Amino acid sequence: MGRIRQWRQEEAEDLLREARALLGAGGILALPTDTYYALAVHPFNQEALRRLFALKQRPPTKPILLLVAGPDMVLQVAQKVPELARRLMAKFWPGPLTIILPARPELPPLVTGGSGTVGVRQPRQPITCEMVAGLGFPVTGTSANRAGQAPLTGAAEVELEFKELVDLILDTGPCPGGLPSTVVDVSCTPPRLVRAGATDADQIREVVPGIKP
Repeated sequence: MGRIRQWRQEEAEDLLREARALLGAGGILALPTDTYYALAVHPFNQEALRRLFALKQRPPTKPILLLVAGPDMVLQVAQKVPELARRLMAKFWPGPLTIILPARPELPPLVTGGSGTVGVRQPRQPITCEMVAGLGFPVTGTSANRAGQAPLTGAAEVELEFKELVDLILDTGPCPGGLPSTVVDVSCTPPRLVRAGATDADQIREVVPGIKP
């Protein structure tokens, strides 16, 4: 069975070392976010990505978003961060807004779906942000569910669904659920609203007046 670890601040360093070793070895870590549980692997580990896609039964042409601890981490996976993206980050991060940027060429196609772009977001979940900051690199943030199934909000649900296929589950209490993150593509001109979600589209238009649906 996937191991559930309750978050305790006094054990944070030990848990962080365990998570870093696990992800470096190609493992899968389930993390809470401000919407649903996410399945985290190292975004540059090809074997871990293949394992993740098989677990989710996800087509390899469908890209996956990455979780970052903040704007400073984005350039590890994106070629550049335009000024428009920085304005969106300043207003809506941390929070449920995914921003699509030009990807670094070495980022595996399983992350980008062969699109040459990558979606990133900083979740409004302080423990997960602390974890990702301590790791020092972004992680995948695809929702914890199999393709076509509802995303999961609790650690026990994740364990029941995936069993030993997930190596470690971080339990900080149930996720709130609700709408998924809003997705905005700033890699194109004009920018595009790819998916409506938890961040209100009208608020985004205040920052990006010319955004296209």
